[in-house]
Amino acid sequence: MELLFQRTPGTSWVRDVVDILIVAFLVFRLLKLIRGTRAWRILGGVVAFVVVWAGAEFFGLQTLAWLMKQLVPVAPFAIALLLLPELRAMLEGFGRIGLIPQLLVRPSGAIGDSTIESIVSVSMDLASKHVGALLVIERGASLHEIVASGVPLGAPVTKELLGSIFYGSNPLHDGAAVIRGDLLVAAACRLPLSDNPRIDPRLHLRHRAGIGVTEAMDCVSVIVSEERGIVTVASNGEYHRANTAAEMRRLLDERLRNQPKDEEREPRWKRKDKANGQGGEAA
Repeated sequence: MELLFQRTPGTSWVRDVVDILIVAFLVFRLLKLIRGTRAWRILGGVVAFVVVWAGAEFFGLQTLAWLMKQLVPVAPFAIALLLLPELRAMLEGFGRIGLIPQLLVRPSGAIGDSTIESIVSVSMDLASKHVGALLVIERGASLHEIVASGVPLGAPVTKELLGSIFYGSNPLHDGAAVIRGDLLVAAACRLPLSDNPRIDPRLHLRHRAGIGVTEAMDCVSVIVSEERGIVTVASNGEYHRANTAAEMRRLLDERLRNQPKDEEREPRWKRKDKANGQGGEAA
């Protein structure tokens, strides 16, 4: 039996190549699964921790280096607790059928002009009639956990379809509709609520859900306030009111087509002050 597993000079390089390719595949899948999620930001924090530690050692900052060393033993346990949802999603992703073909495409397709126009038009129409709505648009990583919590649809996005979901007593209106590219993939989806204390306290559950999902995942949400008749666009945990269709179109174009504004990176307390200056809003 040992002869079967003995490495020969002619095949050793083949095994090394296969070994490297398997490891590269697993690392690629892991990075692809966590891209755009909270895990991605935690990974950035780990990298920053290592950089600070190396800098402290290099420049002889003994106190800082000692403190960093004390944190190392507990770091793996803290990271594991923070990443429990992402670890579950990673294992599900590795076991999902059709794993390899998914490597060739992005989870969310490019969003077309007609889809953005439909979102803008229906949002403004719903706001004018004081009908509440919540839309979530994929931007990077797939929102498969959010989609799985709702009712699958898989229909092209149109103003009429979106309007029919949120008007009246439609059973799908209670929750969020998720858009992937030009498809409405699911409705009545449950979203995580933001617990950020800096969010305007006058914003209720719909807004906290719409903002919360953008804190945890790489997506854009559109929130239509039933009480105030106001449209809010949220991304990266920040929210901006869209007073006109043109302003909403600009906000969506910037956030969905990789053209970030400097204003979006301002601290959240400034966002709150601006919102208060405009009179605030409620769900």
